[in-house]
Amino acid sequence: MNNSDAFDCPDEIAIVGMTGRFPGAKNIEQFWQNLRDGVESISFFSDEELLSSGIDPDRLSQPQYVKAGAVLEDIELFDASFFDFSPKEAQITDPQHRLFLESAWEALEEAGYDSQTYTGRIGVYAGVSLSTYFLSNIYTKPEIIE
Repeated sequence: MNNSDAFDCPDEIAIVGMTGRFPGAKNIEQFWQNLRDGVESISFFSDEELLSSGIDPDRLSQPQYVKAGAVLEDIELFDASFFDFSPKEAQITDPQHRLFLESAWEALEEAGYDSQTYTGRIGVYAGVSLSTYFLSNIYTKPEIIE
């Protein structure tokens, strides 16, 4: 197969850009540096921090309650206008969805492709876990949508 045929073969892909955000790491390079250096990326919280965030005091006294979590920094910095969201749309959109949009854009930038001008096919592959944001924050609080 010569180089001109490579773009016509639908079974071939090339990974040319990658991005990710992790607790304690805003990108893949920092993530790998943290792994190499043995950096602990889980945040541990005091009772005062947990109480001020709305955790039920009875839960804090339970021995199985873990006072730690994986925190992503700057999740609130979503640029709604860049993604053509109204402020209200951005407010009710699942933070995981907002992060996905930012990450997809970052992956395209990392790869060096302009999705507006590139004439070939571009795919973004991603993975997420189940999110209960809508049920926990929107469905139970209809005043947010108004």
